[in-house]
Amino acid sequence: MTTTEPDISKNPLDKILTPSQSPQLQTAIVTVAASLLGVLIALGISAFILAVAGKNPVDALTTIVETAGNTDKLVEMLDRATPLIFSATAVAIGFKMNLFNIGVEGQYLFAALISAQAGSSVNLPAPIHVLFILIVAVCAGAAWASIAAALKAYKNIHEVISTIMLNFIGLAVIQWLFDSFFREEIEGNLNVKTKLLPNSGRMPTIIEGRLSTVFFLALLVIVGYYVLVYRSRFGFRLRASGENPDAARTVGISARTMVMLSMIISGGVAGLVAMKSLLSEAYAYGPNATPIQLGFAGITVALLGRNHPVGILLAAMLFGFLDSASATLQLAGVPSSIVRVMQAIIVLCVVILNEAAIRRLNVRTAEQAQAQLAPEVNA
Repeated sequence: MTTTEPDISKNPLDKILTPSQSPQLQTAIVTVAASLLGVLIALGISAFILAVAGKNPVDALTTIVETAGNTDKLVEMLDRATPLIFSATAVAIGFKMNLFNIGVEGQYLFAALISAQAGSSVNLPAPIHVLFILIVAVCAGAAWASIAAALKAYKNIHEVISTIMLNFIGLAVIQWLFDSFFREEIEGNLNVKTKLLPNSGRMPTIIEGRLSTVFFLALLVIVGYYVLVYRSRFGFRLRASGENPDAARTVGISARTMVMLSMIISGGVAGLVAMKSLLSEAYAYGPNATPIQLGFAGITVALLGRNHPVGILLAAMLFGFLDSASATLQLAGVPSSIVRVMQAIIVLCVVILNEAAIRRLNVRTAEQAQAQLAPEVNA
């Protein structure tokens, strides 16, 4: 009896993949190739939208290219990418456990208020003072995230619902705490905020004051995320629970414990999102001094970066670059809203192409395995 082996010779992935490559390397190659193709397609779609809007797409894209060669704009890119790295890492930790932490927004704003007030209430030596503020921020973010973690672990309330609701509850609690206890009244000052941090609680800026040293803290967090998730026993249990909770439970991994820990760690990292603003810019918490919407931007960056530390870093830098180029594009007659549209199109194209490429890679792998097993079955 003979069987027909599946024809895999026409698979376009064969042009970039070889059988000798490991599955991890193949996945990485496919992801990078699909991401680059997605960005190129997104730029093409953006050019079409610009043309429909009556703008010259060639001039806009030329402006973007010229901005990429501007050292000042590249430094600004890194500075703008800093909070996105924290936010996306927090979201990615939840994704690894198959949890969707939409509550990063409320977690980092709550942490910003508590750490600002705590930091302005003590006098410590410079390095210890900064470390104290960071620890308070991490603990505050983790504490707020633990509410959703407990609801998920003990009552099986979906984290999407609880974290969304906690965002609104958090904003109300923050406003009440700020207005009732932490507000610093300064006559004639419309930019109301908490008491300013002393000099010992501030982190310096570098490169002529344009890049906060908090950026290097963000890099440390990315490295820590890689070690925790990909090079530790806890990370293995986390990924196993997220990918197949039933199998993980069979080998003794407690789903309840992993849900609690992953959400708490995610909230702790989320607590660092506003540290660039608090420690290097405003030196206080305030409705007009603390940036908003960074939690939702982190979801986008995490998806674009495929929850991988290198991908998150590159995606955050891409979004930081587009934000820094926004002002230059406005001078060229391109509305800032177009930049937001470009970001959304890039995310959609990259996510869709990545998903399609990974699914095709899985089919290709299954076909190759079937082709290799066929002779043994016939024998």
